[in-house]
Amino acid sequence: MGTQESQESNGQGRGTGRRALLGAAVLGAGGAVLGLSGAARADERHGGGGHGGGYRSLPKPTVIGHRGASGYRPEHTFGSYQLALDMGADVVEAGDLVPTKDGHLVCRHEPEIGGTTDVSAHPEFAGRKTTKTLDGVPTTGWFTEDFTLAELKTLRAVERIPANRPNNTLYNGRWEIPTFEEVLHWQDEQTRKRGKQVWIYPETKHPTYFRALGLGLEERLAKVLRKHGKDGKNSPVIIQSFEPTSIQRLDKLVDNALVVLLSAANTRPWDFVATGDPRTVADLVKPAGLKWMASYAQGIGPTLDLVIPKDAGGALTTPTTLVADAHRAGLILHPYTMRNENVFLPADFRRGTDPNAYGDAFGAFRTYFATGIDGVFSDNADTALLAREDFVNG
Repeated sequence: MGTQESQESNGQGRGTGRRALLGAAVLGAGGAVLGLSGAARADERHGGGGHGGGYRSLPKPTVIGHRGASGYRPEHTFGSYQLALDMGADVVEAGDLVPTKDGHLVCRHEPEIGGTTDVSAHPEFAGRKTTKTLDGVPTTGWFTEDFTLAELKTLRAVERIPANRPNNTLYNGRWEIPTFEEVLHWQDEQTRKRGKQVWIYPETKHPTYFRALGLGLEERLAKVLRKHGKDGKNSPVIIQSFEPTSIQRLDKLVDNALVVLLSAANTRPWDFVATGDPRTVADLVKPAGLKWMASYAQGIGPTLDLVIPKDAGGALTTPTTLVADAHRAGLILHPYTMRNENVFLPADFRRGTDPNAYGDAFGAFRTYFATGIDGVFSDNADTALLAREDFVNG
């Protein structure tokens, strides 16, 4: 998942037919089928039909391992991905895709890697530390685009939020930075071993920033997916981005299910800022904005606050109409991010005074699931799965 959350060629013609056919064949919160037969055919085109296969065949609510099992292991490592899968996550978010200097896609939360690797302990790279403007924000550190893949492979991952998750630091230095191609090989290997399709959920990170550097993400991603035969309608790869234009570009390159991520209501996607589009996220979650996104995407990934806002004290208030409105537009909803620790939970589900102790995550899951969301990103897939079992069994 992206920076917004942290701050809290072949197939060129495919998109035209998809946009013409997209509609609203989707199970709504109450289970009623919405839309017409043409919309159902469009949904099936992208792996969403009801005859097996496709993203709509995933269990509901879908449990998505956020950067793997990042509540227990340093994020975007094979240790984190493997644990999420072993816990039973339906989908593993592997990974946030950023490019290297020589054009490879690697999995890091951000292009700045000072907080997620041991690069600062490598004197040979001391001179690479610099300050860049990333989506309008001056950022100091080391950036993937200044390293070759071979150089990045000499680094090791570390826990990104050690103050909140000190136990995770036990695993600092254990895993290297994965490439997206390695993730695809891992996906195939795990699928064979388990006899069950493994799903992944990569994200294009800061695509406008990288396009300006001549390192366009979408074409690279599409090329890798085509190479591995995973660019089709039933491919077990859902693609997400905080920049709608990145999803629009991907809509012309691949037939995978596509999801627009949405940050706080008062923010603007960076591609909108860069192009002068005045719309905010608050505009995008209105019916007209949802209809527009449904013309090229199959889902949205809103922050949980867009589903149930919080009051001034951080407690949950009344759910918005976003779930029903999005379903009416034919979009699935995979909001982010549920974590077990008090500091990340709504105020009314915190327990005790230690901000890093676990709160009533089960109660929070139950409240969010009751809105009719189709799935959720969680750092703690095991908790999410137990919460789903409780919810489904009522």
